[in-house]
Amino acid sequence: MITRALLLATSAMLVMPLGAAAQTVDAAGSSQQGVLVFTPDFFASSSPNTALDMIGRLPGFGLDSGDNDTRGFAGAAGNVLIDGDRPATKSEELDSVLRRISADSVERIELIRGGAPGIDMQGRAVIANVVLKRTVQIERVVEVNSYLYPDGYLGPLLKGSWSRREGDDQLEASFSASSDRTGQTATGYRRRFDAAGNVTQEADLDLWDRYRNVEATVGWQGRVGGGKLRITGVGGWFETANTIDTRIVSGAGSDELSTGDFSSVEGGVGANWSRPLGQRAEIELIGLQTYETEDSLSGSRNAGGRSDFGSDATAGESIARAVLRFRPNDRWAWEGGGEAAYNFLDSTTTYAEDGVPVPLPSASVKVEELRGEAFGQATWRPGPTMTVEAALRVEVSDIRQSGDSDLSRTFVYPKPRLQLTWTPIANHQVRLRLEREVGQLDFEDFVASADVDLNQVEGGNPDLEPEKSWIVEAVYERRFWGEGVLTLTASHREWEDIVDVIPLVGGFEAVGNIGSGTSDFQQIQLALPLDRFGLPNARLNGRYSWNQSNVTDPLTGEARRFSGQLANGCGVSFDQDLRGGRWSYGGHHGCNVDDSLQYRIREVRRTETDPDLTFFIQWKPRPELTLRFDAGNASDLERRRTRFVYAGPRDSSPLAFREDRGTRQGPFVFLQARRTF
Repeated sequence: MITRALLLATSAMLVMPLGAAAQTVDAAGSSQQGVLVFTPDFFASSSPNTALDMIGRLPGFGLDSGDNDTRGFAGAAGNVLIDGDRPATKSEELDSVLRRISADSVERIELIRGGAPGIDMQGRAVIANVVLKRTVQIERVVEVNSYLYPDGYLGPLLKGSWSRREGDDQLEASFSASSDRTGQTATGYRRRFDAAGNVTQEADLDLWDRYRNVEATVGWQGRVGGGKLRITGVGGWFETANTIDTRIVSGAGSDELSTGDFSSVEGGVGANWSRPLGQRAEIELIGLQTYETEDSLSGSRNAGGRSDFGSDATAGESIARAVLRFRPNDRWAWEGGGEAAYNFLDSTTTYAEDGVPVPLPSASVKVEELRGEAFGQATWRPGPTMTVEAALRVEVSDIRQSGDSDLSRTFVYPKPRLQLTWTPIANHQVRLRLEREVGQLDFEDFVASADVDLNQVEGGNPDLEPEKSWIVEAVYERRFWGEGVLTLTASHREWEDIVDVIPLVGGFEAVGNIGSGTSDFQQIQLALPLDRFGLPNARLNGRYSWNQSNVTDPLTGEARRFSGQLANGCGVSFDQDLRGGRWSYGGHHGCNVDDSLQYRIREVRRTETDPDLTFFIQWKPRPELTLRFDAGNASDLERRRTRFVYAGPRDSSPLAFREDRGTRQGPFVFLQARRTF
């Protein structure tokens, strides 16, 4: 019913007249230029606390913090800039940066669709640029939060930040500390069946986990050498512990206890310096350094014996990047530059059964990568309704391994992109993209790993190659009723060297390449203001997506979907602001079951998660004080996992057993008190 209603609403939006005038003003004076400006007046009805709150209210825009685990600087970019620049470090999430900026410090937010002069789009079609006020802004914020669970467990979260901004001069610091548990703390069941479907074992499950985290950030920005320099330092410590207690209720087998401990310490510093070269050119220099250590130990115990897996690793990344931008006129913009990076992972793993060491493929490996990338981009605006962007990046990567496997390989990948943005009439926009994308190798796939609670050990694979794809994407955007946005997306990909699971000599399996394939994606997104339906300052957001894919299974030779891919995605949310933002309430519903299959050598694993349901109420008794109540997992969703385990490789061996497992975390409450000074 929800899907049908969404489709009917979509059809209506395609043909409806514009109606009320848009509440945004174009930066160039014409809505056809694709730059929409949202001033603080637009957000007044919700009384936002931070720039993050304001980003969340942008019609038709969703925050993407990027992927900080991606090596290099360009590939980790999010879709929000601050005064036209990216944050100067990869070690901190973009939402954390935005949360430290108060709404009072924001002069405007520019929603840029298709590019704008002087803005680095980071290879994206849509970017939000948060422009800060130039006057003196001093902010002090303290948050006291806590998760509360039905069994009385409390998960405290403390945050504090201080900042001073005056034009380009900025100084800020923040601190956070938390101790909580996740959805892995749950109760449930496990049932095993033989090949004929007869129950052979029933067990109760008691899962528990706890994590602790401390993080601090310091940032400074000022005028240096005729330009703007920003330096940011981030440091953090993370620790987690978990257990899975399996108690046999009936059938064969014995009770089992699986444990896991993990800790990491990481730090990073980044510097970004930009300087105009006349009125039409600009140079930007970026330097980053990160370092991290990790230690983990996991084990499993039952009446039949025990198994233990441990790992120690250090990793680091050094990046230097230079960009030169030139805008000869308002119709043309040029950009070029290069990036050099050095990355390493030095990891040692151990595995033992009943105290006897078991040799693993690639158990002790140091992986080093020296990568260079040259890039160039041209942006052409032939008229007020069209923007054409052509770009080419060429990546050269040299990966060396030493230790249990000694290997050196060099990859060269050209990555072209062509993007067209066309606004034929006001409030209608079409975006087309053709691009070759190259994935990044996960260094941890080069080293052995284990899931001891499943009795599965993976070897490292030194022959792994990055997966590549050509993507063709089309996006249609229709804006209406001021805050209303309808977005239709369709894309097709042609894949090479798809990364999945392959067999290794010795009976182990590892992450590897399984060949070529195709995938398709379609999505409908609707942001609907409800003022015309008698609910002022209320919004309904809906999303539904479809995924199709095809790849040849490396064992059976049959066509199947990509491992782990969801066939459908769905989400519906509602919120309303009352009394000028003093009160707000709303909720979110997942509206479909997340269902996916993972294909391994001796197993096919199916995972399902019921739709989630959350609610919130927020009250601002005073402008400087915010109290918020969230009810999480209100539907008490169940997570189910079915394993079809074979006696050997699944293409030639009979089914050994089937295992069904289900867990429920239970509802929880999140309480927040935020005070500015």
